[in-house]
Amino acid sequence: MTTMIQVENATKSFTMSYQRSLKQIVLAKARGRKTHDVFNAVDDVSFTVQEGESIGLMGLNGSGKSTLLKLVSGVMRPDAGSVLTRGRIAGLIATGAGFDPQLSGRDNLFLNAAILGMSRAETLRKFDEIVDFADLGKFLDTEVAYYSSGMKARLGFAVAINVDADIFIADEALAVGDRPFKRKCKRRMDEIVASGVTMFYVSHAPGSVRNLCSRVLVLDHGKLAFDGDVDEGIAFLEYNDDDDERGRGNADDGLGADI
Repeated sequence: MTTMIQVENATKSFTMSYQRSLKQIVLAKARGRKTHDVFNAVDDVSFTVQEGESIGLMGLNGSGKSTLLKLVSGVMRPDAGSVLTRGRIAGLIATGAGFDPQLSGRDNLFLNAAILGMSRAETLRKFDEIVDFADLGKFLDTEVAYYSSGMKARLGFAVAINVDADIFIADEALAVGDRPFKRKCKRRMDEIVASGVTMFYVSHAPGSVRNLCSRVLVLDHGKLAFDGDVDEGIAFLEYNDDDDERGRGNADDGLGADI
């Protein structure tokens, strides 16, 4: 079986500053106070993902999930250790990531597709399918600066799912948008999993993870605390299914107030 993702002792550190100005830093040092701290968002994490596996990445807020996803996607590089991937990677890391707010939805469609590795010819070939999935109507030629979060999610997801990828990654991709769009995303992601594409999915929703994933990784303060069965991983986190997707409401999928 082919290894698609290999993470070995990966660590990613960030600096948290306590003072903003040079004057504050000088005064803090003169008084013997700390000016900053270094913390590991991802701390010595190792795992491998085989071709066709569907991995759910879970953990409490601040556990390092999004940072690990960015390492896997290549947006960030580890400060120590290594992260190796095979093939083309596509997906959503954040709603509207890579969008230029001054460009129209149409222009951002081509821009985002290029960022994800699609040629112009490939984008043109899939243009109608992308536009149909995004369902932006006449607002396709409106500047993205005036889009709501739901509209950005629809456009970003529509582009990402039409990339012929070997690894598909998503960070709470189904958490933004109205119910019909969530259902459409869910159906498409089911198709991606069924096609044998390797899936790497971050979510707090046990139901979504159970439906999409065959294995769970749990991060705790940047460290890999669990790697194994989906139900066991959810139990490890002590997540309550009664809270799954409940009370979140529907994100605004219309236009923002500025248009």
